[in-house]
Amino acid sequence: MLEAIFLGIIQGLTEFLPISSSAHIRILGEFLPSAQDPGATFTAIMQIGTEIAVLIYFRGDIARLFRASWRWLFKRVELSPDEGRDARLSGLILVGSLPIFLLGFFGQSYIRDNFRSLYLVSFTLIVFGILLGLLDHYGRKIKQLGDLEIRDGLAYGVAQILALIPGVSRSGATIAMGRALGYRREAALRYSFLLAIPAVLGSGAFELFNSLSKPLNTFSIGETLAATLTAFIIGYLIISWLMKYIQTKSFMPFVFYRVLLGTLLLCLLQTEVITA
Repeated sequence: MLEAIFLGIIQGLTEFLPISSSAHIRILGEFLPSAQDPGATFTAIMQIGTEIAVLIYFRGDIARLFRASWRWLFKRVELSPDEGRDARLSGLILVGSLPIFLLGFFGQSYIRDNFRSLYLVSFTLIVFGILLGLLDHYGRKIKQLGDLEIRDGLAYGVAQILALIPGVSRSGATIAMGRALGYRREAALRYSFLLAIPAVLGSGAFELFNSLSKPLNTFSIGETLAATLTAFIIGYLIISWLMKYIQTKSFMPFVFYRVLLGTLLLCLLQTEVITA
């Protein structure tokens, strides 16, 4: 139970920062008393907690998007310019979610069997960390969330696919794509949060349903739920901090952290302190 709660804290701390929560769960699992990978199922279920934190923190935005979409789809009334933008954004969130839904569903077994190596995690931490730093620094920084188009929504969706690989980071990949497309930091971060909701909740619910008929890799259902609750509490606090931080600061501290962590992981693997 203590291990599960500890991993819930790590999940909450790292899910929304562009440093990859799945990489941290995968790495730290090697140093816990059980000394094994907590597993993709445990990680996916635990992410439900952090996404509930997103739902609560952005409840005003989500309610506005839902209301505009409802009026457009079912009431067929003329929308105001603001409502039109909200309805369009709702559609683009669904469009951006399609790539990860399709690949996640059809490629689930292959991803589980081939994307958990710590060598791959160290590589993605370093490479995608450097990529985030370059795009954040040289991005045009001119677009707001209202400027989102179908092409941009699909591009965000393709970037989100990379988050299936531990070490890439869902927020890191989508933020980097947003910066490459010219979106301001806060706009890229906000859309990253909203885009993750369908994918993470869908994946977590699927894994939770499957776990009812088969055992989890390491933890029981009760321990997993405790980790999920912990991740929710910590995650909410991190969102509140990050939305304020990004108004005046860049992502560079996270870039340096990713490179240092990836390098340290490589050293631990090469000296056989841990195995891949």
